[in-house]
Amino acid sequence: MDPLSDVLSLLKPRSYMSKGFEAGGAWSVQFPDHYQSIKCNAIITGECWLAVDSVPGAVHLKAGDCFVLPAGRPFRLASDLSIPPVDAGPIFQQARDGGTVSCNGGKDFFLTGSRFAVSGTHASTLLAMLPPVVHISKESDKASLRWAVERMMEELREQRPGGLLIAQHMAHMMLVQALRMHVDNTAEGESSGWFAALADRQLSKALNAMHENPAHRWTVQTLAEQAGMSRSVFSQKFKLAVGSAPLEYLTRWRMLLAGDRLTNSKEPVSAVALSLGYESESAFSTAFKRTLGCSPRQYGQQQAG
Repeated sequence: MDPLSDVLSLLKPRSYMSKGFEAGGAWSVQFPDHYQSIKCNAIITGECWLAVDSVPGAVHLKAGDCFVLPAGRPFRLASDLSIPPVDAGPIFQQARDGGTVSCNGGKDFFLTGSRFAVSGTHASTLLAMLPPVVHISKESDKASLRWAVERMMEELREQRPGGLLIAQHMAHMMLVQALRMHVDNTAEGESSGWFAALADRQLSKALNAMHENPAHRWTVQTLAEQAGMSRSVFSQKFKLAVGSAPLEYLTRWRMLLAGDRLTNSKEPVSAVALSLGYESESAFSTAFKRTLGCSPRQYGQQQAG
C-alpha cells in the first residue's frame, strides 16, 4: 500500500461518534483533549474560528470548509474568540449518536462530522506523523468532499435502517479525502514533517518504495536512486523533512508492522522476522528491542495481557 494508507491501516480509525452541532448568536465552545482520537468535521452553514491548543494562530472556517484534527488536542470553536468559552461536555452529553446538539438556539451555524478512536500501542507515534490541523478550503477540494458530507447529513437526518453505518463510512471517506488533499496542497519545501515528505516529488518516491516493499534490503544509496538524488543530498533532505535518517525510518516502520502482526496474528516471531527482511530471528529481535523497548515475545505477551 501507499504510505498514507499504511499509516491509517495501522491506526485502525473507528468512527464512534457522528453528530451535528449548531449554534446561534455570539458563542464560544471549548472541547476537551481526546487522547488517541481524530476529529473530522465539515462546516455546512455559517462561519467560525478554530483555535487548537499549542498550535499558533487561529483558523477561520467558512461554509463548505472541512477540518481534521489528528492529534486529539483540546480546541475551541467560536463566533468570536474573545468570548469566554463554555464547556462542550454538558452540550454534547445528552445527545444520541447521529443527533444534533444546539448552542444558543442554533440557526446561524451548523457543522457535521465524526470523532475516530484509534487503536494500537503505538498510536501516538503514528498520529505524530499526521499534521496537527488540516484545513480544506480550496473550492475544487470542497466540491469533491461535498457528496460525502451531504450523504452523511442525509443519513443522520433520516435515521433509516443502517443509516448510522453508512454515515460512519462517509466519515471515513471524508477523513481519507481530507488528508489526501492536504498532501496535494502542501507545496514542496513549504514545511517539514512526514506529510511534507509525502508532498515532495523526490522524497515521496523513496517513502513509497519503503512502504511498498519494507522487506527489501534497502540502502541509503538505493533509496537515493529511487528519489533521483545523490546519496548525501537525499540523506540530508530526508532527515530534515522526516526527522530521522532514511534507514532509521525504515527500521521503525518495520517494527511497527511487526508489532501489529504480533498483536493481531498467530504468526511465530521467526515468520514475522523473515517477512520483514531479517534472515535471523536474533537480528530481528535486537532491532525490535532497540526500537520498541522490549523483545518481540515480551511485546506479544503484553498485548495479549
